[in-house]
Amino acid sequence: MKNIPAIVTLSLLMSACASVTTPDAQSPLAQSEATETAAPFSSPSRQHIATAAQLRRMLQAGQAASGEPLPLVALSPDILYKLLSAEIATQRGAWKFAYMTNLGLAQQTRDPRLAQRAMEIALSAKQHDEALAAIRVWRTLAPESEQATQYFLGFLMLSDNLAEAGPLFAQRLQEIPAASRTMLMFQIQRLLARAKDKQAGFAILEQVLQPYLSIPETRLVLAQGALAAGNVERARQEAVAAQAAKPESELVALTMAQVTPDKTEAGKGLAAYLAKYPKARDARLALARLLIEQKQYDQARSQFEMLLKANPKDLSSLYALGVLSAQTRDNAAAEKYLGSYLDLMAAEPDEERDPTQALLLMSQLAEERKDTAAALKWLAQVDPGEAWLGAQIRRAQLLAQRGDLIGARKLLMELTPQDEREQTQVLAAEAQILRDAGRLQEAIAVLDSGLKRNPNNTDLLYDQAMLAEKANQLVLMEKNLRKVISLAPKNQHAYNALGYSLADRNMRLPEALALISKARELAPEDPFIMDSMGWVHFRMGRLKEAEELLRRAFTLRPDTEIAVHLGEVLWVKGQKEDAQKYWRDAREKDPQNDTLKNTLIRLQVKP
Repeated sequence: MKNIPAIVTLSLLMSACASVTTPDAQSPLAQSEATETAAPFSSPSRQHIATAAQLRRMLQAGQAASGEPLPLVALSPDILYKLLSAEIATQRGAWKFAYMTNLGLAQQTRDPRLAQRAMEIALSAKQHDEALAAIRVWRTLAPESEQATQYFLGFLMLSDNLAEAGPLFAQRLQEIPAASRTMLMFQIQRLLARAKDKQAGFAILEQVLQPYLSIPETRLVLAQGALAAGNVERARQEAVAAQAAKPESELVALTMAQVTPDKTEAGKGLAAYLAKYPKARDARLALARLLIEQKQYDQARSQFEMLLKANPKDLSSLYALGVLSAQTRDNAAAEKYLGSYLDLMAAEPDEERDPTQALLLMSQLAEERKDTAAALKWLAQVDPGEAWLGAQIRRAQLLAQRGDLIGARKLLMELTPQDEREQTQVLAAEAQILRDAGRLQEAIAVLDSGLKRNPNNTDLLYDQAMLAEKANQLVLMEKNLRKVISLAPKNQHAYNALGYSLADRNMRLPEALALISKARELAPEDPFIMDSMGWVHFRMGRLKEAEELLRRAFTLRPDTEIAVHLGEVLWVKGQKEDAQKYWRDAREKDPQNDTLKNTLIRLQVKP
C-alpha cells in the first residue's frame, strides 16, 4: 500500500504569498541587525600566522586607508615580537595568551585595530565575555567607529544588561534627520526584540521613544515591541492610537491586523481598509494570507486575481494563484498560472526566487493528466539544490512506469549521492522500481549491495525485509527486522511488520500479538498498527475485538488493505453484504491490490 502525499500543502500555500521587507541598506542600524546575530559569532578575519612585513603594514596603515583617526605607532622589536607570538599562539589554540597580548598592546599603543583583533580571537574561542571586554576597549579607542558600535549593540542584545544600549539608541534617534527617524525606530525595535529579556527590551524601547510619541508611527513601533514582548493588549492599544491619528496609513492597517487575536476580525478590518483604499497592495497580500490560514482558498484566490489584474507580471500573484488553483483542483488554471510564472522567470531571471517548487508542482499536475513526457520535462529543469535528488529519483520512477526500466536504472546509477542518507534514497528507489517490475531477487540484491557498505542502516534493512516478505523469504525478513529492533528499539514499524507477517501467516500468534502490542505502545493511534492488532485478534478467533479495532483504524485511515481486512472479519461473522460493500469500495479505489485479489480468491467471492 502506498502513502501518496497531497499535491499541495498549507505550508506551500503560505510560501506562495510570503513577502519580505528589506530595510534600507544605507539607513542607520541597517547593518546592526545582522551584527546582532552574525557578528558575535563570526570567524576571525585573520586565521593565518601574520608575517613581520604584514604586521608592519597593518600598524603603519594611514588614516586615509582606515577612514578613522589612528595613532602613529612605531613597530619596535618588542611590539613585533609580541604580535608574532600572539599570532603563533592563536594558530596553536592558545587563545588566552593571544587575546591578552593583543588587548594589552591595544591599550599600550592606543591602536583600536589591536582591540578588534583581540575581540576576533575571543570570538574564535567562543569566549563572549572576553569579546565584549575587547569591544569596550575598541570603542574607547575609536569612539566614532560605526563597526565597533554595531558589535557592541549586538553583544548587548545577547547579554542581560540592556541598560547601556538605551543611551546609544537615544543618541542616534536625536542625531538622525527627521525624515529617516521612523525607519530607525523600527530597526531599533527589531533589534531589541531579539534580546533574551523581552520585557527589559520593551522597557528600553519605551524609554528611547518617549520624546517622539506625537509621531503616529511611534505608536506602531510600540505596538510591534509590545507584541514581541507578549503583551497583546498593550500592542492593540498602541495600534488603536495610531489608527486614530492616521487612519489612511497602510502600515497602521497592517499592524491592526497583526495585533488582532481573532483572525476573522483581523480579516474584516483589512477588507474594510481595502474598500477605501483598493490599491493598497500589501494590505491585500495580508488579507490573502489570512484567508489561506483559515483555508478559505476561493476567497484568497480572488484577492490574488485582483493583484494580478493590477500587475499582470507580478510573480508572487502568479505563483500564489497557481498553488491555490491546484489546491482547489482547478488543474488547468494551475498550469496556466504556473506556466506564466516560469516563462517570466526564464525571460527575466530573479536571483531572489527559486522556481523549483513551481517546476515540481507542474510535474505533478502533468502526472495527474497522464502526460508523462511533460512531467519528465519539468523535472529535468530542476537545478541542483535540496530538491534535485528527489526530482531525479522521480524521473527514474516515471521512466520505469512507462516501461523504460533500463533507462530508469541508468539514470539512478549516474547519480552521485553525497552521503549515506542520499545513497539510501537512491538504492531504495532502484529497489522499488525492480519490485514494481516483479524482479524481487534483483531488488533484494540492490539493497544487499548497500548493506555491505552500511550494514547497520535501518532503512535498508527494513526495506529489504519487506521485499523478503513478499518473496516469502521469511528467514531473511525476520533476521533483518530483529536487527532493526536491536539497533532502533523505538522503531514501531519493525515490531509491527514482524508481528503482522507472523499473524498474516497464522504463525506464532502469541508472539505476533506481543510484537504488535509493543508497536502500539510506541504509536497508539497509528491506523496501520491498529489494523495489524485487529488482524492478529481475528487470527486468534476474537472477532468482536478484531471488528472494533479495524473499524476504528478504517475511520482514522480509509485504506484499501484495512477495508479488505474489515470485510473478511464481517464475512466470517456472517455480515456478507457489509463485507462486500467494503470490498467493492476497495476495488474502486485500488483494483490491482494484491491483498484484495488474494482474499476474494481464497474466500471464493466473485468480484
